[in-house]
Amino acid sequence: MKKALVYYIFLIGGLFVGLSHAAETKAPTVPFQFAVGKTKFQEQCSLCHGKWGDGSKHGPPLMHAFYKPSHHSDAAFYRAARKGVKAHHWEFGDMPPIPSVTTRDMEQIIQFVRWLQKERGIF
Repeated sequence: MKKALVYYIFLIGGLFVGLSHAAETKAPTVPFQFAVGKTKFQEQCSLCHGKWGDGSKHGPPLMHAFYKPSHHSDAAFYRAARKGVKAHHWEFGDMPPIPSVTTRDMEQIIQFVRWLQKERGIF
């Protein structure tokens, strides 16, 4: 009986954690000034990094403290798109360069990502 009770407590706790995570990944209302960056992010980056930067089975979440500005500067994002990145925090493999992303695209993508990180309390 005691084991069953503990199991149900963990099950219910897991459901609440799952629900709270689902609330975190809910589509935010993106301010107008970040709309182009959001579109470019979702076109160029979301296959690996998830529609809202929460990661996928192909790439890491940008909504993680590893990617806050004090750990990965904006310049690191530019370099990643231009030159690719050797895997160093995660086990998704190396990120290839994304030649279709322009410098202007990256400016807008980074502005969107940094706004979204702030919304999520990353920094």
